[in-house]
Amino acid sequence: MNRLKHHHDSAPPSATQSNSKTPAMQGFDAEFTDHVDYILRITRRIWEGKQVGLCLDYYSADCPVYTLSGVTIGAAEVTQNTLATLASFPDRSLNAVNIICGGDAIDGFHSSHLISSHMTNLGDSDWGPATGREATILVVAHCILKNNQIVEEWLVRDNYSLAQQLGHDPHLVAQTWANKPISSRLANWRNAELERLREQVVFNRVAAGSDAESMIRGNLQNIWNAKMVGDVYQCYAVDACLHGVSGRQLRGQDAIARFYTDILGTLSDLRFSLDYSCQQPSESADQSAGIELAARWTLSGVHTGSALYGPPTGTTLFILGESHYHIVEGLIVEEWNIFDELSVLAEVYRARNAAVQLAAP
Repeated sequence: MNRLKHHHDSAPPSATQSNSKTPAMQGFDAEFTDHVDYILRITRRIWEGKQVGLCLDYYSADCPVYTLSGVTIGAAEVTQNTLATLASFPDRSLNAVNIICGGDAIDGFHSSHLISSHMTNLGDSDWGPATGREATILVVAHCILKNNQIVEEWLVRDNYSLAQQLGHDPHLVAQTWANKPISSRLANWRNAELERLREQVVFNRVAAGSDAESMIRGNLQNIWNAKMVGDVYQCYAVDACLHGVSGRQLRGQDAIARFYTDILGTLSDLRFSLDYSCQQPSESADQSAGIELAARWTLSGVHTGSALYGPPTGTTLFILGESHYHIVEGLIVEEWNIFDELSVLAEVYRARNAAVQLAAP
């Protein structure tokens, strides 16, 4: 369901629009009315419009883009990666489900862009030979915006579902990815994130606040780090729906609690960090319509359980994720929970490869 109710890449703005910039939009081109408008317009121009060179205008020269499969630096690399994706999926479209913005002019404005991406596989790709099949997956791009440019981005895609829809076995794709050495950039970022989680995460239970952001922060702390999975029954509505990766469509508190226990039972010493959250201002005085909130998060844990990812490997797994929440009267009624589970699986196979090599005479 598309939650955006306005904004289109249409005709140029009127003089009134151009001359009525809010303080938040100072430093951005006059055509953009707000940050949602900025994200929608530049995304459409680069992808559907195929004006890929605009990445050089809209990304800074040193912009890092973090994903579980690799880290790129700068507008030139973003441009080339976009061209490579279009060579494999020429009709790829990025349809906004929701965009939630926050931040400020000093530290940067944040946008969390939940996307339904449709594409046809007409060229060979990282997933395998071209199959001619169509696919639709969920993606979240979390960007920091300053002076008309993206200066930092965290990107998560449901690559497991993409492999499935293209007709590939995700486990075989993950094994192929595991056979490739990880880049030094990815290794350095991953190691720094693991160290941050070791230093910062605490396991105590906290009181969940009454406002949406502190409610989400408190409940995620309690469920993940304090292992109070039963708090699911306090913060999710009875008929809540969680749209997850790899085919997960979970309805109701029991199914959502199982999602948490599957991961907690698979990863020991699990450490969760909610790294950024922002709430969409309500357009209505009617609070029954609910609140939209976006959260970027990371977690790590040692693969010691068998519930997910096969026999335990003892390796430390790291996950970068993004969630969008629809909250009504203090309860989560709908969540989109996105991370790259294919890259997580590749890390498991990389650990198995290392164990085989170590055991070899």
